[in-house]
Amino acid sequence: MKSIKINSLTMFLLFLSPALMLAQTTPTALEIIQNVYNRPTGEDQAGELTMTLINSRGDQRVREIKQYVKEFGKDEKKIMYFIAPADVRNTSFMNWSYDEAGRDDDQWIYLPALKKVKRISSDSKSDYFMGSDFTYDDLGDRHPTADTHKILRQENLDGEECYVVESIPKEKEYMYSRTVTWIIKDKWIGLKKEFYDEDEELLKTLTVKKFDKIKGYWIILHSRMHNVQKDHTTDMDLANLKVDIGIPDNEFTERMMKRGLR
Repeated sequence: MKSIKINSLTMFLLFLSPALMLAQTTPTALEIIQNVYNRPTGEDQAGELTMTLINSRGDQRVREIKQYVKEFGKDEKKIMYFIAPADVRNTSFMNWSYDEAGRDDDQWIYLPALKKVKRISSDSKSDYFMGSDFTYDDLGDRHPTADTHKILRQENLDGEECYVVESIPKEKEYMYSRTVTWIIKDKWIGLKKEFYDEDEELLKTLTVKKFDKIKGYWIILHSRMHNVQKDHTTDMDLANLKVDIGIPDNEFTERMMKRGLR
């Protein structure tokens, strides 16, 4: 009987071991989102961003932007200068994202007609940025602990194995009731993200159309935000990207926003 008990126990453990191994190797939903949040993209970046706005009739408006990004420890600063067309030239936008949980991003916009730098208030972060389908909040880095996360499933999307993670904001007044993100397992890139409004209706979808490994970093080069309720789309194409070039710290100031590119 003793040998039978041992054999039965052995068989039971063998039966459990694949499930135990899977449980040990699958990260939690929070860990997945943290991996996306912490994905390295270089100490700094400089690139040319083309923003294309497409309405329901297919009419397009194209805006050319010069973008600079730099890591400051675990924080990140970004500044964008609008180059063309003439009606938005010399407009600039700056975002400071913080790793500290619970601390909101600081954001500013410079409007040359007013010759004034305006700070984006918390109430204005749900506004759409420069006529695009991205809100000011979308342009920042949402901290992983701001939401409660759950793995819905694992599936293949566009040839990439993904975790599908639902994120529900802890803040009741947040602009989205929830988001669902398809995250590539071995690259920690959000390949697709669905945004749901306060009525739990799908509002818009963000899809990554192109990404590449540059200097050892996985970097998103082309993304598309489609507002399904307004049938309006914004394409973001990043080109001529340079990474780890030593951008000075003082490039990310209100003074530089006013001065613009030289």
